[in-house]
Amino acid sequence: MSPELLNKLKKQLVGPLPGASAHTLLAPYHRQIIQPETLNPNDYKLSAVMILFCKDEQGELFLPLIQRIAYDGVHSGQISFPGGKFDEQDQNLEITALRECYEEIGIQNNIEILGKLTQLYIPVSGFLVEPYIGLYDLPDPNFIPHTREVQQIHKLYLKHFLKDEIIKTGSVKVNESLSVKAPFFELENNQIWGATAMILSELRVILKAIY
Repeated sequence: MSPELLNKLKKQLVGPLPGASAHTLLAPYHRQIIQPETLNPNDYKLSAVMILFCKDEQGELFLPLIQRIAYDGVHSGQISFPGGKFDEQDQNLEITALRECYEEIGIQNNIEILGKLTQLYIPVSGFLVEPYIGLYDLPDPNFIPHTREVQQIHKLYLKHFLKDEIIKTGSVKVNESLSVKAPFFELENNQIWGATAMILSELRVILKAIY
């Protein structure tokens, strides 16, 4: 990431964020946007994700996304950011995001935290997610996927992410017996939808303003 783009991004992250208006652009059509400040602290579980800017051998920027393994849960098989639940041993949610990034894709050091996006509540799981944005300094990262949690690591290149044709609308699979109509990002014939797409939507609005 060029110093000019990096400085622009940092400035955007300390200013007013797009928040719910950006989330709504990629929200499933049945989804109600719930403002975090209206929630009772007893009604949610804190969590954090890491949105990590990386570069390949040619210097092209991309975001690593994980495809979760199939399991008996609401996010089975979905594509998401590295992340997870706040642990009592974590000093704060930034530590949670960094810890989960290490546990799920094997990246721990050389990460500069640039800021964070708007918190997003996920009704189906009860998580209140805080998305952190990091920059990994070294080119061509050696990802190590968690053997029991991560089926595959995908690379979402910025040059594709910012194109309008990456956004589609159609039927997305919630589970074996239920599908819903929703907007999604198309990545290598995969659908990125739900909370991950909503968080990406806010990032995309910010990047569109500075690119």
